[in-house]
Amino acid sequence: MSDCQGWNGRVVRTLFVSDVHLGCRHSQAEPFLEMLEQFEPRELYIVGDFIDGWKLKRRWRWLPVYDRILQRLMDLRRRGAQIYYTPGNHDEFLRGFLANFGVVEIKDRFVHRTADGRRFLVMHGDQFDTIEQNAQWLSWTASFAYDVLLSTNWLVNRLRGKKADPYAFCGMVKRRVKRLVRHVSEFEDQLVESARDADCDGIICGHIHAPRIVDVDGLAYCNTGDWVENCSALVEYEDGGFHLLRRDGSVIDELPAVGAARSNPQAAQPAAGAGCEDDEAQPATAALLAGK
Repeated sequence: MSDCQGWNGRVVRTLFVSDVHLGCRHSQAEPFLEMLEQFEPRELYIVGDFIDGWKLKRRWRWLPVYDRILQRLMDLRRRGAQIYYTPGNHDEFLRGFLANFGVVEIKDRFVHRTADGRRFLVMHGDQFDTIEQNAQWLSWTASFAYDVLLSTNWLVNRLRGKKADPYAFCGMVKRRVKRLVRHVSEFEDQLVESARDADCDGIICGHIHAPRIVDVDGLAYCNTGDWVENCSALVEYEDGGFHLLRRDGSVIDELPAVGAARSNPQAAQPAAGAGCEDDEAQPATAALLAGK
C-alpha cells in the first residue's frame, strides 16, 4: 500500500516542493515521485535543493527513479503545468542559467499571486542563512555531519528494530540546537522582512527542512519542508487557501483563503517575533545545518 495514498490525487492550483536532494543517499525519491503522480498542479514551484550538487560532485549517484521524476515533470509540462525553479545552495550551479527554457523557468526568486489575490515571495532561503553566506566551509562541514547523523539514526533504529519514524533520533538531536540556530541565523525574521520589502503578504521557502506555516508580524511564513526527513509539500487550492501536507496526506499546518475560517484550529498558531518556541512544533534542521 502506498504511503502517499492520502494525497487524494486531483487537480490543484499550485504545488510547492523543496529540498528533494536528488543524489543524496537519504533522499526519499520514491515517495516524492508517488506524491508527484498524485497531483495535477496548474503551477509547480521547485523551491531549491531539488538536485544535490554537493553530493553528486563528491560521488556521482544517479538512480533510475531520478529519471522517472524528471519524466513526470516533463509530463506535467506537456499537460499544461507551468514549472518554476528557484535554486538553493545545493543546486546553486543553476543560478548561472537563470532563464525561461520553455519547460522550466529558473529565477532566484518569484512572486506568486494566489487565487484570492495575495502575493507570496518564493525563494529557497539560503540567501538569508548567515552561516551559508559568511562561512560556506562550515556549511559544507555541517552538511557532512548531517549525513553522518542520518546514517547513525538509521543504524540506531535498525538495531532497535524500529520501523516507525526512522529519523526520530535526528529530530531529538536537532531540537537541542534549534534555539542556537535561530539566534545565529534569524532566518525566519529576515525572510519575512524580505517579503515585506517586496510588498508581499508572505514568504514561501525551504532550506532548513522544517515544514511549518506561522504568522510573523502580520505576514505568513511558509516553509515547504523537505523530502529527506519530513516528506512534506505545500498545496494551494482553488480558493487560495493552503495546506502543508505530510507524505500520508495528513495536514501539518494550514493557511486559509482570505475570509475563510481555519478548518483545524490547532494548526498554524500565530507566534510572536521569530515564531513558535515549542520544540516539538518545529524539528529544525537548520541546526547542524545551515548547509541544508
